[in-house]
Amino acid sequence: MMAHVTTTICVVNQKGGVGKTTTVASLGAALAEKRQRVLLVDLDPQGGLTFSLGIDPEDVDVTVGEVLLGKVKPDDAIVVTDDGLHVLPSNITVTQSEEALVSRTGREQRLRVALDKVADDYDWILVDCPPTLGVLTVGALSASQGVLIPLQAETLSHRGVGQLLDTIHDVRQFINTELEIIGVLPTMYDGRTNHARAVLASIEQTHGLPVVHPPIPKSIRFAEAPAIGRSILGTSRNHKGAEAYREVAAALLAR
Repeated sequence: MMAHVTTTICVVNQKGGVGKTTTVASLGAALAEKRQRVLLVDLDPQGGLTFSLGIDPEDVDVTVGEVLLGKVKPDDAIVVTDDGLHVLPSNITVTQSEEALVSRTGREQRLRVALDKVADDYDWILVDCPPTLGVLTVGALSASQGVLIPLQAETLSHRGVGQLLDTIHDVRQFINTELEIIGVLPTMYDGRTNHARAVLASIEQTHGLPVVHPPIPKSIRFAEAPAIGRSILGTSRNHKGAEAYREVAAALLAR
């Protein structure tokens, strides 16, 4: 009998507004459609992922912060959404947890240790990282096998990629030798413009990073979905954005 393998992927970019949360919610929903057991982890104190899946962050009593500080077990914090996705939620109190973590032993390993306790219950764990390269993001990189970097296809958005790659390199060298970069996922992509295509080509040339296909198209539907508390796969099933995330999910499953 084959041993059960859980794949943990963190979605990272220290730039805000590039589609990290949308990517985690949409990929999670796409994998769940394929009968995969999925846990989504909201590491951002702003609680964007928690909110976008229909959970009011202010109503959350136990967050990922308490889990990282060892106050509660992950099982006691996980919430199940109406769509059947499992979420380790976040809210503004995680900011205090992050500050407390800085002086704690094993701070970079705490997420990995926590997720190990529930890994057998899931096929995929997807982590939505905050828009910084601080202790929470380093913890996510330490707990993951793969990194997905969503990137808006605009010139300015890939200026910070070098800094992110330095952080990934350090984590690989000192904490998590298994970590691999799955690639850059172009988001808010307008394929009609030469500029967007040129930016993608320059990312491959400058950083030597694979680009994950298909690019995620620009669409107002992505902004509408969180207001309903669901992913785009739940609100606009046949939209080209939903289909693009299904294709990315299928590529992850095929890896």
